[in-house]
Amino acid sequence: MIISKEKPPEPLDFFIWTVEDVGLWLEEIKLGSYRQIFKENGVNGEYLEGMSMFTTEQILRFIRRCHMKWGDFITLCKELRRIKVACLKGEQRVWRPWWAPSCISIVFMKTAKRNRQCRVVSLKLEP
Repeated sequence: MIISKEKPPEPLDFFIWTVEDVGLWLEEIKLGSYRQIFKENGVNGEYLEGMSMFTTEQILRFIRRCHMKWGDFITLCKELRRIKVACLKGEQRVWRPWWAPSCISIVFMKTAKRNRQCRVVSLKLEP
């Protein structure tokens, strides 16, 4: 089984995305022009998650460093929020790994969804 490296990252795992995953996601949300500058600045999923705690000064520094337009920054924030809300509501799809037998797929899917929701909630509760 060949897996494409250009496959969009799983939204439920946005906080563990690599720099490459972030780049693919930027393409998906029509902000692909920032892909290279985000890569050069090491913007990964952990960094995106931390942006919710940024001060105004840190936001301005990020926008300048990445040469972002305000409208694009707002789009980025809206898309991040959409993913977080979908995670908390359990609306994101969970893919059954190729190695999991189909007879346990229902149990696997429910457990995976619950575990991922807990991770997102715990990230929100951390200081």
